[in-house]
Amino acid sequence: MKKVAFKDTKVSPCKIICVGRNYVEHIKELGNELPKQMVLFIKPNSSIGDDFLYVSEDNHYEGEISFLIKDGGIYAVGFGLDITKRELQSILKEKGLPWERAKAFDNSAVFSDFVKIEDTNGLSLELYKNGELIQQGGVELMIYKPEQIIKEIKTFLSLDDYDIVMSGTPKGVGKYKIGDKFLGKIYKEDKLLTQKEWIVK
Repeated sequence: MKKVAFKDTKVSPCKIICVGRNYVEHIKELGNELPKQMVLFIKPNSSIGDDFLYVSEDNHYEGEISFLIKDGGIYAVGFGLDITKRELQSILKEKGLPWERAKAFDNSAVFSDFVKIEDTNGLSLELYKNGELIQQGGVELMIYKPEQIIKEIKTFLSLDDYDIVMSGTPKGVGKYKIGDKFLGKIYKEDKLLTQKEWIVK
């Protein structure tokens, strides 16, 4: 089982539950419609990667505020990258097919260390590519807030300890290449909680 870092140890998420189309400006940049209900999909444990890998020029990065679950609720927060095969995803959407081939492949989810939090108020992310700020957003911009997301997931799916919930990406997604340097940060108000740097391999 693949693992993520939490405190001074490593934990194994059973699954990653992802929210699609949770920021209005990101929906607009991809030309999608506003969802009438929450868009959810799953990445398996096997999708977790230690490194940020280049697969093809079709791939896009998506920075996300990500939550570690314990006792059925949000316990910790980290920065997550949802790596997406964008052209393939578009083809699948047009045909009304599931997204797993474009979203759940090996090494399609990479994370910073997770840190414990008491609540989700004031959480935000920043993602830098080669020193340039390319994504920025927080819970105040989410269509569905973290607690709403957890409540909706529980209507059909059990949440196990150390599962991860990826809460959606703000505008600014795009392509990347080998050698690009990314820095993801999670803040609570003005306080930096966790950060991680990756160089694409």
